[in-house]
Amino acid sequence: MDTKTREVVLTTLLDIEKNHTFSNIALGTALRANQFMSKQDRAYITRMVEGVTEQRIKLDYIINQFSKTKVNKCKPLIRCVLRMGTYELFFMDSVPDSAACNLSVKLAVDHGFGSLRGFVNGVLRNIARNRDGIKYPDKNTSPLEYYSVEYSVPVELVEILLQDYDSETVDRILGSSYEMRPTSIRVNTDRISVDEVERKLETAGIETVRGSLNDTSLLIKGYDYVRRIPGFMDGEFVVQDQSSCLAVRAAGIQNGDLVVDVCAAPGGKTMYAASLAGQTGRVISRDLTENKTELIEENVDRLGLTNVTVEAWDARDLDENLVGKADVVIADLPCSGLGIMGRKNDIKYNVTGDSIDELAQLQRDILDTVSRYVKTGGTLVYSTCTIDSRENQNNVKWFVENHDFETVSIDEIVPRHGGDKGYVTLLQGVDECDGFFISKFVRTK
Repeated sequence: MDTKTREVVLTTLLDIEKNHTFSNIALGTALRANQFMSKQDRAYITRMVEGVTEQRIKLDYIINQFSKTKVNKCKPLIRCVLRMGTYELFFMDSVPDSAACNLSVKLAVDHGFGSLRGFVNGVLRNIARNRDGIKYPDKNTSPLEYYSVEYSVPVELVEILLQDYDSETVDRILGSSYEMRPTSIRVNTDRISVDEVERKLETAGIETVRGSLNDTSLLIKGYDYVRRIPGFMDGEFVVQDQSSCLAVRAAGIQNGDLVVDVCAAPGGKTMYAASLAGQTGRVISRDLTENKTELIEENVDRLGLTNVTVEAWDARDLDENLVGKADVVIADLPCSGLGIMGRKNDIKYNVTGDSIDELAQLQRDILDTVSRYVKTGGTLVYSTCTIDSRENQNNVKWFVENHDFETVSIDEIVPRHGGDKGYVTLLQGVDECDGFFISKFVRTK
C-alpha cells in the first residue's frame, strides 16, 4: 500500500489513541472521508485499524522486547507507527518486511520526527530479524500474562472471566474474537419468505447459511455494504444477531399485546416485537437520546411498521401513564459488552471490575422502574450482551428477591442451555451467536 493509504491509517489510529474515539466510529469517519479510494485500499485501511486496535497489547509486548524506550513512553505518533509496522510484520503476509520498515520510517519523517528515523528503523528491523525467537508468557507458570498477551486483553479482564469460567472456556471466548464470523440477519417474514431472501442473496453472489438458533435468521458473508444488499432498503431483512432474536421470542408476544421496549436502539427487538404484536398490538420503543431514537425510526420506516411509537426517554424515569399496562416489557440494558468483544474490538480495554459493578447497579435502577409497567400476569424479559455473572445471574437473584415477579422457563426457546431456571447464558466461541444473557419473569401480583 502507498504512503497515502498509510496516512489514513495513522490519522485514524491517532484519533483513537489521543481522543479516545471508539475505533468503529474513527474508522467509519475515515472510510467516509476516503470513499473514492479503491476497494483494495479501503480494505487495507479497515484491516490495519481494526487489527492494530485488536492486537494492541500483543504488539506492545513485542515492541517492548526490542525497544529501549517502552511503548507507553513513546510519543503517540511514534507509538502508532511502531504498532503499524509490527502488525504488518506479523499479520500482513502481503506486505514485504522491507516495505513495512521503510514506509513506517517515512511516516515518522513526514510528520516531523526525522530525528527518530534510526530508532523506528532499528526497532522494526530488529523485530523482523528475530520474530521467530520471541519468548511469550507460559500458560502454566504465568496464566494471567499468557492470556493477556496471547489474546491481547488486559490482565484485569482475564481475572474477571476466570471468576465465572474455566480456562478452556476462556480460551474459546477470547479466541472467538479473532475468528471471521458471518453477519446475522433476520428476515422480515411479513414481507418475504426466508427461502426467497436466501435465493435473492445467493443470486447476488452472497453466501448464506440458515441460522441454527432462530428459524428466520440467515448468516451471510461475501458482501460489501449492508445497505447495498438486495432487499435491505425494501425492509426485507434487518441486521440482528440470533441471540437478540431469541430474547424477543422468549417474551412470548401475542397478537394485540402492548410491548414496551426500553434502551431499544438501533431497534432490532422493536421491529421483531412489532411483527409479533400485529396491527392490533402496539410497541412503545424508547432510548435515551434523539440520536438513538433516530436510528430506531430509520429502521421502523424502512420496514414500514405502523404500530410503533418511538420516544426519547431515560429508562430510569418512571412514566406514570404506563404503570401496570404493558403485556410485555423488553429490557435489553446497558452493560459491559463482554459478549460482543469480537465486533467492537476496543470494549476489552475499557472494562474493569469497578465499571461492571457500576453497570450492575444501573441495571438494577432501570429494572426497578420499568418492571412497574408490567401488568399482573405480564412478562418482563431482561437481557444483556455481556457474560459476566454480576450483571446477569446476580441481578436475576436480586430482582426476584425484591419484586413481585418469578422466573419462567425459557428452555423451549433456547434448549440445552438450562433455560428451565428462567435464564440462559450464550457464549461466543461456544454458541452460534454473540455472547448474550436472557432471563424471563412474570409478574405475580
